[in-house]
Amino acid sequence: MDVEFREFDPFNVWIWIEFNTVPSEMEKQYVEEVLNSWFFLGKLGGFNAENLQVQDVGLEVSYMEYDDNVAEDSLAALMHNMGEVEYESHWGRCWFDLGTSDAIAIDVLINALRQFSKDYVVLDRLIIGGENEDWRTGENRYRSETFADSELN
Repeated sequence: MDVEFREFDPFNVWIWIEFNTVPSEMEKQYVEEVLNSWFFLGKLGGFNAENLQVQDVGLEVSYMEYDDNVAEDSLAALMHNMGEVEYESHWGRCWFDLGTSDAIAIDVLINALRQFSKDYVVLDRLIIGGENEDWRTGENRYRSETFADSELN
């Protein structure tokens, strides 16, 4: 699976997935589960590079002392919103507002989709950001709906 980056705005980013063939309904469901799971972890603040205490310790984590103060003092790193996954021919795409989540979120998604492509559904390409010339995203419809929804509450 090739990985490509285009223009990137973390508050308004499209994730594009090019399948090897036109995906079946089951294959679409698998991809949606990956994206939904990734977003849910981001919504819960899982991609906070300021609080990677276990990673920073290295391989020897036996009896590690986890510092709650470090965790509490780190800034929130939350994803904000996700659009519906859309499909056209051998392409899939989904819009995200990654909010304040850190760039580690993108690495986690790439790693997960690379393994997913090896084990489940062959993906030819993952594109982060921008849009495809033959499948325009149009106006930032999800972003405007997000702001409209938050103003109502």
